[in-house]
Amino acid sequence: MILTEIALAVAAVSLVTAIVAIANYNKLYREFDAFMRGRDAESLEDLILEEKDAIIQLQDDVAANRENMRVMNRNIRASFQKMGIVRYDAFEGMGGKMSFALALLDYTNSGLVLNCMHAREGCFVYIKEVDAGTTDTALGAEERVALEKALGYLNG
Repeated sequence: MILTEIALAVAAVSLVTAIVAIANYNKLYREFDAFMRGRDAESLEDLILEEKDAIIQLQDDVAANRENMRVMNRNIRASFQKMGIVRYDAFEGMGGKMSFALALLDYTNSGLVLNCMHAREGCFVYIKEVDAGTTDTALGAEERVALEKALGYLNG
């Protein structure tokens, strides 16, 4: 009698295990069938190779973008980024503040100071080089103020 009950219990557990295994198998088969529908081993290989080629192309694009960013960074550092301008009357009685001093500097505070003096006889333009925020040539008052504005020492 006890052996019969044990055998029935083992059979019941085996039946439940078999039902769960069949359900899991059917679920897995449906997922596999949906994945493979319309595909064979050759088309799957083609799909994998296409994805591999796409990944390689993306890696090449990333490398090219990095190099482009390096070039742009060098160009930005070399271009004029800072500016200071002062308008003034170069000669008494001219009026209108037609003259100006313009300082243009790059990332390293190097560049130029351009001084344009307007007179009745014409316009005179002078340029002075700036290296690391300083010049070898003496600056006029307006040129010095323009340079200080470009360097950020003065507002406006």
